[in-house]
Amino acid sequence: MQGNCIHRLGDLQLRILQVLWDDGPSSVAAVQRATGEDLAYTTVATMLRKMEARGLVTHHESGRRYIYRAAVKRDEVTHGIADRLVDRLFHGSLTGAVNHLLETREVDPDELDDLERLIQRHRMRS
Repeated sequence: MQGNCIHRLGDLQLRILQVLWDDGPSSVAAVQRATGEDLAYTTVATMLRKMEARGLVTHHESGRRYIYRAAVKRDEVTHGIADRLVDRLFHGSLTGAVNHLLETREVDPDELDDLERLIQRHRMRS
C-alpha cells in the first residue's frame, strides 16, 4: 500500500476504516449501521468496492454476503495523515502544530499532564 494513497482518504473512507478496525471484519450492512450516518446501503457498498480497488480493504464471501476487512493498519493511516498535516499546514513544525491545538481547543488538565509525561519520555530517549 503506497503511503500517498492513504493521504487521500475522504471522510467516509476514514469512517469505514475506523469501523473495520474497531469491529473487525464486517458486512456492508454492519458497516452501514456502524458509521452512524444516514447512508444508503448502495453508497456504502460502492465505497467499499472503490476502497478495495485502492488496496484499502479486502473481502471474502460468506454465503451471499461480502465480508470486508481493513487491508491497512490504523497506525499507517494515522501516521501518514498526521505527518502530511504537520508538513502542509505547519511547514513541518511539530511545535507549531501542538501550539495551534493548545490555543484552539479545550485542553483538559489531565491531557496536559499526559503531554508533559510524553515529552519527558521522549527526552529520556534522546
